[in-house]
Amino acid sequence: MPRVYRVRRIGRRVFLADLGRGTAAAAVFGVGLVACSGDDPDARPASTTTAVTQPPTATAEATAAATAAASSTPTGTASAPASGALPGGWARVALGGVSAYVLLRAGEAAVVDTGVAGSAGEIEAGLTALGAGWDAVGHVIVTHSHRDHQGSLADVLAAAADATAYAGAGDLAAITSPRALVAVADGGRVFDLEIIETPGHTPGHISVLDSAAGLLVAGDALNGAAGDVAGPNARFSSDHAAAIRSVTKLAGFEFAAAVFGHGDPVIGGASARVAALAATL
Repeated sequence: MPRVYRVRRIGRRVFLADLGRGTAAAAVFGVGLVACSGDDPDARPASTTTAVTQPPTATAEATAAATAAASSTPTGTASAPASGALPGGWARVALGGVSAYVLLRAGEAAVVDTGVAGSAGEIEAGLTALGAGWDAVGHVIVTHSHRDHQGSLADVLAAAADATAYAGAGDLAAITSPRALVAVADGGRVFDLEIIETPGHTPGHISVLDSAAGLLVAGDALNGAAGDVAGPNARFSSDHAAAIRSVTKLAGFEFAAAVFGHGDPVIGGASARVAALAATL
């Protein structure tokens, strides 16, 4: 059975509620749809973390069910991973107007996006909620170059000293990093995660598919809106026609859950929702 936590970080304090103990959740999912423009990169609104942990043998469906419970109800059931099992799962770190994600498998972690400047502490809280620390982070993936997604890259890489950082080739020149970034391309794999080139929002935008967890991390190629999937905003697209084609491309993949840079996750049947959206664009 999965274990579901919610974490709220306020200033230097982190509040953690175990939903399996009959207590009210410490926080709820944060925000609705917010367009990514790269403006106001240092805004520091309140943040929340929702984490789903599971034994290595748990199915993607179990993960989706646990996450659905976390996102829709203030209380729920939970149990610890099997004795001796290495932790796995994923966490959303909702930083007010933008989200970062931590993906954990067999004790090793990948961080996808780093939020605005000053977000490293919240990302650390996401790791903690999954039973991990900075020493578990071997990979940092930046979906695109906008400052609200790369703003804490330097701090994250300083904390995760052994991690390799990755981004799409078309955005490398616009990302500020304390060490060299590895360019990733369509069909490439990082930490057994599949890289999907989804240009349009920015020239080198990438999305990340975790097939084992049934999870798509879409960055800003898609948005979450009122429990559904929304397409790209022309106002914030470097090439809106390419952004539309990227939605159609994502509709060709299978995933139970989709999570976004902006807006709440869609849990359950997410790939069908993306396909329905693509048919309207």
